[in-house]
Amino acid sequence: MKYYFNLLIQSDGTAEVTGVDAPATTAQNNLTIDQKAPGANSEPKGEASKPQQGSGWTMWIMLGLIFVVMWFFMIRPQRKQQKELQKFRDALKKGDKVVTIGGIYGTVVELKEHTVLIEVDNGVKIRVSKQALIKDFSESQQ
Repeated sequence: MKYYFNLLIQSDGTAEVTGVDAPATTAQNNLTIDQKAPGANSEPKGEASKPQQGSGWTMWIMLGLIFVVMWFFMIRPQRKQQKELQKFRDALKKGDKVVTIGGIYGTVVELKEHTVLIEVDNGVKIRVSKQALIKDFSESQQ
């Protein structure tokens, strides 16, 4: 069994329920509320309706700080390492121990402008690009 009721909302926000156990007709089931309850406005009043001041500047400051932190911790050390590696490649001379980026250990035998001839074993020599060489740190770690 279904129970039907009538709900009357007054302008002061109070509600009155009538006819709780009386069955309603189809017309009584349709409920329309034309008036909003007090304080239920969707438009905020006063200072809450104003946009926050400085929120745009705060975003740009935070983005700038993120960039500065990334530069100090990532880009700057990498550039420093690249400069040291370039100094090493420019200062290569015969007899220096080197490692290729492929992991081949050898000793410099001959230098040209862009290439280096390295000896990897007795009588075994290979020619590689200077850009493919890094310093051999194996002797300094032992």
